[in-house]
Amino acid sequence: MVKMEQIGFIGLGLMGRQMTRNLLRHGFPVIVYNRSPGPVEEAVKQGASVASSPKELAKNSDIVIAMVTDAPDVEQVILGVKGVFHELRSSSLVVDMSTNSPQFAQHLAKELAQKSVELLDAPVTGGQKGAIEGTLTIMVGGSEAAYQRCLPVFQAMGSLIVHMGAVGSGQMAKLCNQAIVAMDMLAASEAFLLGSKAGLDLKKLRQVLSSGAASSWTLENLVPRMLKRDFEPGFRAAHLLKDLRYLIDTAEQLQVPMIGSALAYQLYNTIVAHGLGDKGTQVLVTALEEMAKHRIEPT
Repeated sequence: MVKMEQIGFIGLGLMGRQMTRNLLRHGFPVIVYNRSPGPVEEAVKQGASVASSPKELAKNSDIVIAMVTDAPDVEQVILGVKGVFHELRSSSLVVDMSTNSPQFAQHLAKELAQKSVELLDAPVTGGQKGAIEGTLTIMVGGSEAAYQRCLPVFQAMGSLIVHMGAVGSGQMAKLCNQAIVAMDMLAASEAFLLGSKAGLDLKKLRQVLSSGAASSWTLENLVPRMLKRDFEPGFRAAHLLKDLRYLIDTAEQLQVPMIGSALAYQLYNTIVAHGLGDKGTQVLVTALEEMAKHRIEPT
C-alpha cells in the first residue's frame, strides 16, 4: 500500500475549508493553519491536525498548499518570518492555489529554488459550489514531475485538472478565465435589468436564455441568486476586483487590449468603494440598477 503524502493546508476561507474537507474525505492526512480559529476547529472535527504557524506546518508536511487571498498573503505565509520556507525540506513541494499573477509565481519559484523546492501555481475555478462538491477546475503551472506527484491531491479537490505548462502558466490561464467571468456577470446583469425594466417575466427570460447561445455558468449558478437578491458570496466581489487588477497589469506588459475587462474593473471598483466587496460577484447588478434608477424585484 502506497503511503499518502502529508498535506499542509494554509487558508481556510470560503474555498479552502471545503477543499480541506475533500482532502480528508479522500484519506489524506492534513495539517491546517488559519489566522482565525473558527474554521480550524471545524477542520479538526473532520480529522485535521493543527499547526500554530506556517513554519511549524512545514516541518511535518510533504506538500504545502496555500489558498489565501492575494500575493502579499502568499508571500507572508511562504517567505515571511514565520513562513514555511524556513522549515521546508528539499523533498517538499509547495502549491499556490490562490489567484495572483504569473510574475509573482515566477518570483516565488525562484525563491523556493534556493532550498531545491519546486512550486506549482494551481489556481482554481468553479466557485464555492465546485469546492464543496470536489468538482473544481484546476489549472497548473510547473514541472511535469511535480504535476504528476501532486495529481492525486488535485483529484481529491477537482474534476478537471490541466497542466498548462511552466511556472506561471496556471495563473495566466486563471486570468483569462476571470476576464470571461467578469464580462459574463456584466452581460447577465445588463440583460436582466433591461428585461425587468421592460416588464418581462424574469423566470421565463432565464429559461429561454439558458436554453440557447446565451447559456453560461453565470446564468445557471449566479443569476438565480441575483434574481432573489441573494448577494451572499460564493466568490467575493473584492476578490474579483483584485484578479482583474492582475489581469490588466499583465495585459499591459503583453500589450494586449482588455477593453471589456477594464470596464468590469471600474464597475467592481465602484462596488467595493460602496462597501459591498464582501458580497458575491452578482452584486454587480446593484451598480447598474443605481444608474438605471430601476430595481429588479425578487423573483
